[in-house]
Amino acid sequence: MSQHRVWVYGDNVNTDVIFPGKYTYTLKTPEDIAAHALEDLDSTFAANVKHGDVIVAGRNWGCGSSREQAVTALKYSGVYAIIAESFSGIYFRNCINQGILPIVCPQLNNLVPTGSSVTLDLENAQIVAEGQSFVISHLSPSVQAIIDTGGLVPMLHQRFAETAK
Repeated sequence: MSQHRVWVYGDNVNTDVIFPGKYTYTLKTPEDIAAHALEDLDSTFAANVKHGDVIVAGRNWGCGSSREQAVTALKYSGVYAIIAESFSGIYFRNCINQGILPIVCPQLNNLVPTGSSVTLDLENAQIVAEGQSFVISHLSPSVQAIIDTGGLVPMLHQRFAETAK
């Protein structure tokens, strides 16, 4: 079990708001990318987010283009998980590939305020918030392995190193 501070956002937050398109080909370092995370939605986010924070969102989080930086900006910011009513399919997969835990939990968005905390109990597939418990789906073992190693590329590097011995 782990406890996390939350940032709450609404429905249909698109990739251009998560990471502005004007920076897609100009910013290169993780620090520069993180500095612009959610700047058009929440000007306080990049300066105040802490490692291990989670985002709680409404429906259709990550809709829009398949811009990978919309996930990496949050990863570089230290976001551990995104808990949403629903995700864009491509964004959901990009979260897995980048090592951010995507969790579908329709009940949470209207319950918790920004700055509150949630407890994630992944072993028992539940979230505890505001004195209530919510059942979530377990990730498959292969997806959990990707998340646990920090993303798809780090997992493949690890597996390659293990087989090369």
